[in-house]
Amino acid sequence: MAVVIASGLRKEFSGDVLFDGVSFKVERADRLALAGPNGAGKTTLLRALAGQGALEGGELAWQKGARVALHDQRPPDKSPRPLRDYVLSGTADLAAVEDELRVLEGAMSTGDHGAATLRRYSEAQARLEHAGGYDWRDRAASVVRGLGFTEDDLDRPLQTFSGGELTRASLARALASQPDLLLLDEPTNHLDIESLEWLEQMLKTLDAAVILVAHDRWFLEAVTTAVLEVEGGKSIYFPGAWHVWRRERAARAIHQTKTAARQAEELARLERFVERFRAKASKAKQAQQRVKQIKKLEAVRVHAPDHRRRSLGFEFLKPARSGRDVLVVDGLSLQAGTKHLLEGASFAIERGEHVALVGPNGSGKTTMLETLLGRREPKSGKIRLGHGVEAAYFSQHEAELDERGSVLDAAMFGTGLKRPEAQALLGRFLFSGWDEHEKPVVALSGGERRRLALAIVVASGANFLILDEPTNHLDLESRESLEAALESFPGTVLLVSHDRALLDAVADRLLAVEEHAIASYPGGWADYVRAQAEDAPRPAPAAVVKPKREKPKRPAKRQPSALELVEAEVERAEARVGDLEGRLAADWGDVDLLNAHREAREDLSALITRWEALFEATGSPSQ
Repeated sequence: MAVVIASGLRKEFSGDVLFDGVSFKVERADRLALAGPNGAGKTTLLRALAGQGALEGGELAWQKGARVALHDQRPPDKSPRPLRDYVLSGTADLAAVEDELRVLEGAMSTGDHGAATLRRYSEAQARLEHAGGYDWRDRAASVVRGLGFTEDDLDRPLQTFSGGELTRASLARALASQPDLLLLDEPTNHLDIESLEWLEQMLKTLDAAVILVAHDRWFLEAVTTAVLEVEGGKSIYFPGAWHVWRRERAARAIHQTKTAARQAEELARLERFVERFRAKASKAKQAQQRVKQIKKLEAVRVHAPDHRRRSLGFEFLKPARSGRDVLVVDGLSLQAGTKHLLEGASFAIERGEHVALVGPNGSGKTTMLETLLGRREPKSGKIRLGHGVEAAYFSQHEAELDERGSVLDAAMFGTGLKRPEAQALLGRFLFSGWDEHEKPVVALSGGERRRLALAIVVASGANFLILDEPTNHLDLESRESLEAALESFPGTVLLVSHDRALLDAVADRLLAVEEHAIASYPGGWADYVRAQAEDAPRPAPAAVVKPKREKPKRPAKRQPSALELVEAEVERAEARVGDLEGRLAADWGDVDLLNAHREAREDLSALITRWEALFEATGSPSQ
């Protein structure tokens, strides 16, 4: 049964249409991802579904008694209110139902068995059971623990928490409210990897429909069952996994581009004929027929996709060559207040290495980066940067930005570029025009500060990039652009990120904060997960053994095309990914399955790339 059916939704701002004709349906098992560029209206749509904004058109048909919870990017206000009260405020109606049941039970125990009392009791009990029953407090406590909070945190006032912790508190409140429809806007922000994996498992088993906006590719692949693409004011609903939608979108874009080119060519031919023979009496009738053809073609004309929004302009300058040893750390101990973070850690990073630093929130990753750069004093130990090392730092809070002037001033000061080159750089990072270039840095939003800081790092010419959560607030295309740029960067990288797709693609070694020490692991994220599980080895299940691909059976009457052969391989690869995802849903901690899933996804990605190339070359899908 559908929790909500949306038909022809329309939203306007000051008379301008943000979206129109948006339609979809979600049932309890659905995990619908909203996809589209920033500014397409995804957050606005979520808030409208939560009753926090009016729509100018369309209809919403709700399941009777449906409970809706929203987690958006606005954290709760800092106040003396304890975390416990804030999280449980999403279930205030359940507490009221329990109170009503106790009153009615008291009345019935004294002999009140009237029809009205029994009806009220039955209705109240049904409302409570609809929300999951009497153990809603236990489930709320489990959510709080899963998101990294402790028992002591529950009694802390909200005003004592950081911005990231407040965002997690908002997510805890939404999850704990026992909704029928859960709306999540960027739920992966400020979660460490352990909490991300917990959330993925939670969403797979949650008895509710989910509509979400996220830019974490690993998360989307693990959770999504359908996609609603919102762009240019219109929407397209696609039932299926995230990677299947991306393949379909790529094929659609290729087809749209070719159709637009063919139509433009045909229109140009018809217009040339009309222009040439309009004045000739012998050809006037044919010219009029061409004019009618032009009008018909214009009415159904397809325009090529707009690629101008693609992504930020990541293209690192080729850096100067440093010495072999880029960073040497010996016996490093760190402390924050009374909290011990590291004790006697030693490691080295060599020229050209791409290293990721991982560990749970609060383990001291950012503190360590700032200490390596000389911005904090260590408790003890030695830190040495190698010969010719030029470091550039991208912090979580953009603390390196010079806030004394304009955006253009900051870009010129941070990079050493002259005015025209700095203006071109800002344009690649979506700061266009005099107004945006002259905007004071202190007036920038969080996302704008992020873009400006990234622009400065990209153009710094440094040979040692130290990046702390660089993908926060970046859309999908920009994350993939950054990933590709870092992969090809010839210098040295030290990266802190909770984006597992980025870690897996960029890092060739991981440094992990474990028990106040630093351990080194070769490879990317999946290799690290496997290494963590080696203390408790178990035999690989049969599904992990990579099957040999069968040769496609040839039709009796005709030779299959190369495109058809690749399509068959794609179908088999998709089936394998789906099978592994089903197994992972039962046991997400199975490292062998996790690695088999990663290999299957890599195979599928390679096949999709081959399919797209063949599709573009042949110009049509198989019949």
